[in-house]
Amino acid sequence: MKDKLAALENRLRELIEIKMVNVLFGPQAERMVVQQLAAAIQPPEDGEAEEKPRPNVYTLLAHPETIARWEATPSFSETLLEILKAAASEANVPFASPPEITLAADPSLDVDAVRVVASHRVDTLGETKGVADEAPQEESNESSINLPENAFLIVDSVKVFPLNKSVINIGRRLGNHLVINDPRVSRNHAQLRAIKGRFVLFDLDSTGGTYVNGQRVSQSVLYPGDVISLAGVPLIFGQDNPIPRPDLVDTAPLSPESGDRPTAILRSDTEKNKK
Repeated sequence: MKDKLAALENRLRELIEIKMVNVLFGPQAERMVVQQLAAAIQPPEDGEAEEKPRPNVYTLLAHPETIARWEATPSFSETLLEILKAAASEANVPFASPPEITLAADPSLDVDAVRVVASHRVDTLGETKGVADEAPQEESNESSINLPENAFLIVDSVKVFPLNKSVINIGRRLGNHLVINDPRVSRNHAQLRAIKGRFVLFDLDSTGGTYVNGQRVSQSVLYPGDVISLAGVPLIFGQDNPIPRPDLVDTAPLSPESGDRPTAILRSDTEKNKK
């Protein structure tokens, strides 16, 4: 397995050096992209009875300056996608459906760092106009709501926050389900609602705005691999089985009397006035 993975990495590196010679990857960024793409598609093991389809969405997270440089490079995503498909085909790696490459800015990363998030894109929900009128009330019976299965947010790059309620409030205020203690985030910044088996993200008239994959939104259906930015604070939406995090088992809303903070919290070095 290690030999196959190494061979796949070498092939990806060769194709990138040939087809993307003019792209300002940098040695470290190129190494990260090659290693993480290879690990995500995983060559089949010898004697593997059933070939498991690999993820079909590959999101490259990088510093905003790096993303801007890549987006200014003609056919960057298209060329990298062709490289990925060619290397996967040579390694006999199947995809769940035709793969795609997306780019998303993550201000928390260094300029020469890259993270690859691999995920499975599900069928689209369709038109979302007017979806707010169909949103379930928070006090509704959770068992009667069609909650997306195994949905979660990756917070601060490592913490997993499970999305197991039909309505989830996000913001700096202590009473939110997900508390993000960062001065850029509004007290009541955004809300997730389970609608028709999908999570829909709503901006709650926040000061810094809510973005999905770099685009400012007032509401947006979420798909695995989507990168959410709350005024610059990044979250990643996922819907596969998250890595178990025993330290984050208790993620219930905080009570006013509680002195603990079991909810995943982001902290910053400076505090500004509350909104």
